[in-house]
Amino acid sequence: MSESRNNRVIEWDLAVIGLGYVGMPLVREAVRSGMRVAGLDVDSTRVNLLNAGTSHVDDLTDGDVEALLAQGFRATTDESVLASADTVVICVPTPLDEDRRPDLGAVIGAAETVARHLSPDTLVVLESTTWPGTTEEVMRPLLEKSGLTAGTDFHLAYSPERIDPGNPVYDLRNTPKIVGGVTGACLDRAMGFYGKLVEQVVPVRGTREAEMAKLLENTYRQVNIALVNEIAVLCDELAIDVWDTISAAATKPFGYQAFRPGPGVGGHCIPIDPSYLSHRVRRLGRQFQFAELAQQVNDHMPAYVAERAVRMLHRHGRCANGASVLLLGVTYKPDIADGRESPATPLARRLRAAGADVGYFDPLIEDWSADGEAVRRVHDLDEALASSDLVILLQPHRSFDLSHIAVRALLVLDTRGVLSASETVERL
Repeated sequence: MSESRNNRVIEWDLAVIGLGYVGMPLVREAVRSGMRVAGLDVDSTRVNLLNAGTSHVDDLTDGDVEALLAQGFRATTDESVLASADTVVICVPTPLDEDRRPDLGAVIGAAETVARHLSPDTLVVLESTTWPGTTEEVMRPLLEKSGLTAGTDFHLAYSPERIDPGNPVYDLRNTPKIVGGVTGACLDRAMGFYGKLVEQVVPVRGTREAEMAKLLENTYRQVNIALVNEIAVLCDELAIDVWDTISAAATKPFGYQAFRPGPGVGGHCIPIDPSYLSHRVRRLGRQFQFAELAQQVNDHMPAYVAERAVRMLHRHGRCANGASVLLLGVTYKPDIADGRESPATPLARRLRAAGADVGYFDPLIEDWSADGEAVRRVHDLDEALASSDLVILLQPHRSFDLSHIAVRALLVLDTRGVLSASETVERL
């Protein structure tokens, strides 16, 4: 049922721009709280799938989408829906360009779209990860082209997304929500909105602090993953079991948090977010040395895994050139059907450059390519395990029978430390 406010009709309590892994969990929580929710996306295929009850994100099932539709949710490509929304939240992607510089094209496009339909007293929130200052230096001027002033005529805030796809414990509702507004009134309005959706709202001084908090969280992870990745390389050279070492260190009840090595970092946050902070710092004429060094270390890990694979083949009398290598799990994270920034891609490139015949098995990814060249997909895992010269375990999906893999495969390089080391199984 629509309502009137400031001489305009409010049909939607919330309009979410960007119906991906961030936008859809927000839609679900808002609908659960009783809000009337519309979703706007430029991808007509995605919109049609959602309106047909089909989910495209891991954290929502088709049944979840059907329930949202039954409670009034609608997805659309028609931007005019924003004119009748009380709150607009922008959840569009913020990737890096080919030169690893921040690409705010989607944010700018969303802001321009909102500006064309902005009405007085609307709350506009940006959730997309970005460099500190984006909300006030980029978003605000674009929105104010509407003729309305932020903090006076409409409310503007920033609240970083903290979605962890596949996390069985923490979702949007029980993860504290950081909020910063361009004015105190904007902050109050944004806190009131998110207070209906989440258990704890965390106010900060302003939008820059909120933007910086997200970058700090993921830079912290990037740096610590890089540290343990470099430790893993050193432990191999020193004939030290890095996994046993980490387990021992983790027994300390204070002052230490266990991170574990792997074939590299992937996904939508850790490989990307620190670059946004580096970009902002370079505008000050400085370098963000920790983040840039960590990026270098983590970017090198696929090459290091390829080196280990070649060495392992040689030790067992096989040559990398012409060897059959099977990659198990090519997504960026276990049990998530998302290959963005996956280290499996540069690893496949390295192995192919060494002359290996690379195949992959991943029940979550139907078609996969590395640098535009399709990688051979394996359908019969048992046969591939027995016939491959080397199996490299990249992601231990729950659907994998790890003990069977260890027994069936001729040689296994375990990059996640989930198998027991043996004559035929080597851990990173």
